[in-house]
Amino acid sequence: MGLIYFVLCAFGLTQILSYSRILEPIRPKHHFFRCPMCIGFHVGWFLWAINGFTELFTFDYSLTNAFVLSCVSSGTSYVLSMIFGDEGINFKIWGEDSV
Repeated sequence: MGLIYFVLCAFGLTQILSYSRILEPIRPKHHFFRCPMCIGFHVGWFLWAINGFTELFTFDYSLTNAFVLSCVSSGTSYVLSMIFGDEGINFKIWGEDSV
């Protein structure tokens, strides 16, 4: 269950950092700061680093866990951001062009 909470937290934080309007004035214009895969990786190690301060998920502090959780965060944040958008579920990825 902890991994599900981790993935959902990573996705939420990645969405806020990548797409929120409130951060638009301070977000650098470089494409890296709009990429959910790139931001998701860094969100993953950040959440791993602060996991001792939450009861939602608990992971051992090791470099291996930091790397693996960063990769999990990056991949799931990207996939979820491709599936869910501002208009709801993106049906174009499922092969339906006009929904």
